[in-house]
Amino acid sequence: MFALSNPFRRIFRGGPQFSGTQPIKIAPVEVHDIETGADKRSRTLKHLLKLNHVTHSIVYHDLQYHNHLPHILGSAYLLNSSPEHLSDIYEAEAKELDKWVDSPGEVSEYDWRDYLGDPHYQRAYVDFFEDQLVLHGYDWKGVVEKFLFEGKAPLVNCLVAGLAHPLIHLGYAFELSSKELAMEALGLAATQHNFLHKYLDDPSYSNPSLAHSEDRSNDLFDIFARVAKDTRLDGAANAGIEGLFKTHEAVVLEYWNAWTMTDPEKQFKHSQSAATALLAVTPQPAGKFNFFFVHLLTSSHAVRILLPVIPAKFHVSLVRQWWLITLTLFCIQYRPDVDTRIVADYDLGGRDWDWVLGKAVSGKHSIDAHYVKALRSMKIASDTWGDEDQFYLKAAVKFGAEFDGWGGFRAHDMACELDEM
Repeated sequence: MFALSNPFRRIFRGGPQFSGTQPIKIAPVEVHDIETGADKRSRTLKHLLKLNHVTHSIVYHDLQYHNHLPHILGSAYLLNSSPEHLSDIYEAEAKELDKWVDSPGEVSEYDWRDYLGDPHYQRAYVDFFEDQLVLHGYDWKGVVEKFLFEGKAPLVNCLVAGLAHPLIHLGYAFELSSKELAMEALGLAATQHNFLHKYLDDPSYSNPSLAHSEDRSNDLFDIFARVAKDTRLDGAANAGIEGLFKTHEAVVLEYWNAWTMTDPEKQFKHSQSAATALLAVTPQPAGKFNFFFVHLLTSSHAVRILLPVIPAKFHVSLVRQWWLITLTLFCIQYRPDVDTRIVADYDLGGRDWDWVLGKAVSGKHSIDAHYVKALRSMKIASDTWGDEDQFYLKAAVKFGAEFDGWGGFRAHDMACELDEM
């Protein structure tokens, strides 16, 4: 085990250029190199991830759902689950997945951008990136460097497409030092690529002047409250994600630019508490938590993993990319009240992080990928920033104790939402 170091040391071409961009300096997390780990847990995880890699597609169920198996395996492993529990997780999750099928054609160095956004090419993209792995002497970080950060419209600018699964997957690749997960993450970045990239590719969209001066704030909770009261967004939830931008783009961009990042490190810290609050306190039926908001928390965790290892010029833009998808999902989830007092006033009843982590690895829902990932994300946020007021602990205990399934689904099929992403 060792600390992540920055593998991208040279200056990159392309990418968004924000004036006054500052690096967000946070300590790297510990890496668990499963390729070299000799203990049984590490060997078990390595073999299960490789088995999933060669057996199951990264997108399944009519190309609408994403393969979460590496996420829950990685989370459970990092929470010290036994080899037997890891195997149980694999057996349970694998039942729902699809096996690989051939793509309509191959992807090459000359045309790989031509099929961006088409999940039918998922097999071809993963094959292509693995071919690149050979050409890079099996330096998977070199392949990530080339395809995520170089060029006029780098793939890093659309990691939140597909409900942020490319971003989440990439975070696990770095935490576990896994070339298989890295190639899958690139495959997800390619196949889930959509219209959202233009807002990061084109710096003209990132302009504080697009927001009304009275709406500008460095407090996301203040912006949530303003968005919730904005009558211009009435009915916006019914439009879905792509429809929201077709009909309300100007309003969304106003609020996207209203978050003034004058102190990027402090505001990224703030964004992690906002991600936690969105999951923990937004109204749902008893025992249910918002399925879409949990992705905002786990993708914020991925941002935390990646910031110490990606070029500084992409730090603020990656956080702003997270804010864009957060704002988008907040709008299509009916702009709920975000009352943080619900967490602040929560009675822990003597429960601590050991209780929380016990729920994650051996509780009733220890096979639910999103449940386990959410609990671990809150724990890592607590470790990163400290938790003097026990906000993260209270949120985690509340979520761990009350969880009885997922809500937030709209009247029409959830798959429509994922497909639009």
